[in-house]
Amino acid sequence: MSRVLVLNCGSSSVKYRLYDGEQTLDHGTIERVGEPGGDAGDHGTAVRRILARLDLAGLAAVGHRVVHGGRRFSAPALVDDAVLAAIEDLVPLAPLHNPANLAGIRVARAALPDVPQVAVFDTAFHHTLPEAAATYAIDLATARRYGIRRYGFHGTSHGYVSRRTAELLGRPYAELNAITLHLGNGASACAVAGGRSVATSMGMSPLEGLVMGTRSGDLDPAVVFHLRREGGLTVDQIDDLLNHRSGLLGLTGVNDMREVLARRAAGDPAATLAFDVYCRRITGYVGAYYALLGRVDAVTFTAGVGERAAPVRAAALAGLDRLGIRIDPGRNEGTGDRVVSPDGAEVAVCVITTDEELEIARETRAVVSGR
Repeated sequence: MSRVLVLNCGSSSVKYRLYDGEQTLDHGTIERVGEPGGDAGDHGTAVRRILARLDLAGLAAVGHRVVHGGRRFSAPALVDDAVLAAIEDLVPLAPLHNPANLAGIRVARAALPDVPQVAVFDTAFHHTLPEAAATYAIDLATARRYGIRRYGFHGTSHGYVSRRTAELLGRPYAELNAITLHLGNGASACAVAGGRSVATSMGMSPLEGLVMGTRSGDLDPAVVFHLRREGGLTVDQIDDLLNHRSGLLGLTGVNDMREVLARRAAGDPAATLAFDVYCRRITGYVGAYYALLGRVDAVTFTAGVGERAAPVRAAALAGLDRLGIRIDPGRNEGTGDRVVSPDGAEVAVCVITTDEELEIARETRAVVSGR
């Protein structure tokens, strides 16, 4: 049961990692899938290319990241025809991601018919959300008919990081209250109480919540109506605007926080504003989740921006001293998994390197060994 291949088919890339136990044997990424001049014409071609180059002798299972599991999947699932059909039914809730996930599963099933395939869902970790956290205040019959509710995303990362935080602090996971901040090109916050997600910033889709690389995050819904009525934009144009031309990109012309920080340091007012908007949104969620949890043991930053951008961590938590949340400037500039709050701080501030592929491998192995 030691060898597991993890496939992560994103909207325009395919990441893969081959494990023996928890040791990585091979890994890589095929970029710009389906784009002009890209490395592969479609996700199926990309996955076939990966399978052809790997030594898959003794492979126990393939674990697939699937973005949206809806209300159907509260845990990883061994893939059969019924599971595949259910994932297909959820495409309207994740039109950019579930089709790519499905393509990877189908190719792997065809190429490796005797190897179990396991779907690991981004949404599954958030199935513990209370109904008051998952329910939007719209007509209930309409919401039920169209599946409108908060599902949450980045669950694999939030689960891994919250457990790793407990390990780092030497605390029982079942007793830890933590706020985890996954800050990458996509970004989300999560309140975790004793290993259970009780609040998260992404909603029915990954558009809601924090400011992201190209996504707006929280927005007055009337903006959509205004753009349609006054601007004459189509639904697809508005979708493209909010998902692909907003966030840091919309405010500065670049979606890379490293470039935003460099421009801010050089005195660029647009970059300074974008940084402030980005960090202020995080501050608001930390404060809100502190109130919901009642007691917070740790605030943990992860993913590309969360792990590497010390100025973001400092600014996002500035002014929260009265909540017991402080950062030590020297520790904040370090590297690796660590505590960056001062000794004796009431709330530990941590930086953890997320490892979604390892978490998928662990969950895949557990499903296959327990079937």
